[in-house]
Amino acid sequence: MGHDFAPMKNDLIIRAAKGEKVERPPIWIMRQAGRYLPEYHEAKGNRDFFECCRDPEVASTITLQPIDRFAGLIDAAIIFSDILVIPQALGMVVEMIDKKGPHFPEPLVSPTDGQYEKVMAKDTLAAVEELDYVYKAITVTRTKLQGRVPLIGFCGAPWTLLCYMVEGGGTKLFAQSKTWLYRYPEATKALLHKIAEVCVEYLARQVQAGAQLVQVFDSWAGELSPAAFREFTQPSLAYIAEQLPKRLAELGLERVPMILFPKGAWYALDACCSKESLGSYDVVGLDWQHDPASAVATRGDRKIVLQGNADPGILYGTHERITKTVQEMVEGFEWKKRQSGWIVNLGHGITPFVKPDDLKFFLEEIHRQTKL
Repeated sequence: MGHDFAPMKNDLIIRAAKGEKVERPPIWIMRQAGRYLPEYHEAKGNRDFFECCRDPEVASTITLQPIDRFAGLIDAAIIFSDILVIPQALGMVVEMIDKKGPHFPEPLVSPTDGQYEKVMAKDTLAAVEELDYVYKAITVTRTKLQGRVPLIGFCGAPWTLLCYMVEGGGTKLFAQSKTWLYRYPEATKALLHKIAEVCVEYLARQVQAGAQLVQVFDSWAGELSPAAFREFTQPSLAYIAEQLPKRLAELGLERVPMILFPKGAWYALDACCSKESLGSYDVVGLDWQHDPASAVATRGDRKIVLQGNADPGILYGTHERITKTVQEMVEGFEWKKRQSGWIVNLGHGITPFVKPDDLKFFLEEIHRQTKL
């Protein structure tokens, strides 16, 4: 189905993601739409978190809030949703518990339990069709944006989703996740591949609905050893990178820039920058534990754009410290020398209790310090 969207007024992030020289580095912020904004709580009202995700109008309203509040300072919107809609589409119950986070009443216990078999048997197309509310939210949002900035779609990476599915929620130990890796390696690989297949179709449908870039969030990549990353996670990430452009072509759609965010996987940066290892990701997101200059050196001459990577905690600090952090990024990513290869972001999402005016100051500092 075709859409008649308004022409783009600001395509800075799309050009930057393609490796082009740009007049300034584009900026967007993970979790830029969310609970740190007072208007988010007004829009959410008494609704459950997932109720907001499933209501296209509410999701669209929340997505647009930072674009309206920080007009001219942010160069992309990212659809308001959650990575755990994929496990839901695969037949698992996911609840969002206030002040605790996501909870799976019936996590995957072993390859012989009924839940695992049910997930593996779920038809991929049937699963992604259950996420129609996400596609509607994207189309509504893209229409409302009127070309002000591009719209980013996203999914969780297979490994990160598997962690939630077997742990039953967030964890610090990853005991169940590691049990699956090292006790049931073949079943783990099969599950990762199943999730990757869903990710490809899900992202393709988001692009069809109007998303102009996509990001794959591998939030728990840092919990893997380098060997485990190569054996388990790298194949599923490469599958998404290779198959999504093919699926878009089948749907008569143009390829869109693809961003990979392997949080904590500093050891895998070289592989993430390699077309041979991880396919055709255009952008690699860095968390705050990367040194920008070292990351630039690791990338070398490869045509990969780096995204990030200020410590989200800097937004709790003084404006002087924010200024210093921005300066370190501008110098480390060699912005004034290259004028390419960098998309500005935090090293993860905005944390609770950040004051919107402090984020605004961070955004303004980026604009001020990157002015040519």
